[in-house]
Amino acid sequence: MSARPRFAAVVLAAGLGKRMNSDLPKVLHPALGRPLLLHVLEQLDPLGPQLTVVVVGHRAPLVREALAGRQVLFAEQVPQLGTGHAVQMAWPTLESGPDTLLVLAGDMPLIRTATLRRLLERHRREGNAVTFLSGVLQDASGYGRVIRDGRGDFVKIVEERDATPEERAVSEVNSGIYSFSREPLREALGFLRADNRQQEYYLTDTLSFIRDRGGRIGVERASDSRELLGVNDPGQLAVVEEALRAWSAS
Repeated sequence: MSARPRFAAVVLAAGLGKRMNSDLPKVLHPALGRPLLLHVLEQLDPLGPQLTVVVVGHRAPLVREALAGRQVLFAEQVPQLGTGHAVQMAWPTLESGPDTLLVLAGDMPLIRTATLRRLLERHRREGNAVTFLSGVLQDASGYGRVIRDGRGDFVKIVEERDATPEERAVSEVNSGIYSFSREPLREALGFLRADNRQQEYYLTDTLSFIRDRGGRIGVERASDSRELLGVNDPGQLAVVEEALRAWSAS
């Protein structure tokens, strides 16, 4: 058995979730009676991160209260200017941690320990600067598309709002879960720009920056595309609850 990869985890949990029709932080909406964020952390726990930083923002005291007693640190993101900005806000807390950083979203309750382990192991085995989790969806609406060249090698991730019609036709999507090596990420975060339709700092932009400077980008494909499902509205919450219920019964 290979040694357990050493890593720090960054869990993004700052968002409001406007489409949830509630002032509750999105990650605190319950699925099967438990907050989305706790489902994610419980899948992360068995991997034994050396450090876990939860990035909070909207109604941060509620999120802190929900995690009372857990061995986590908090970083504050106010205002919320995108995923890249969230990791920038967490960076001071990560400065003295392990060289591998796992970044994941707090609203993806279907992600599984085994998948996160495969991602971390691929990252270490291949000596990548970044390794991210992708999946193939029949309906890729709302997801960033994974763009590859003619040889099938990674080129970039393009957010749907910024994608051309040809890029939107791509069915391989980014999960928003990444394993980064510390130094390439540190450098890339310093070059992020909000020159997109959302005027946000996208973490996805770090991948093209790293690739253009010779960093190796790896891709781990999720074996079950449902693991990529996040929760942005009550309908999506119902879908992930149904999947959680089915998995717990199997």
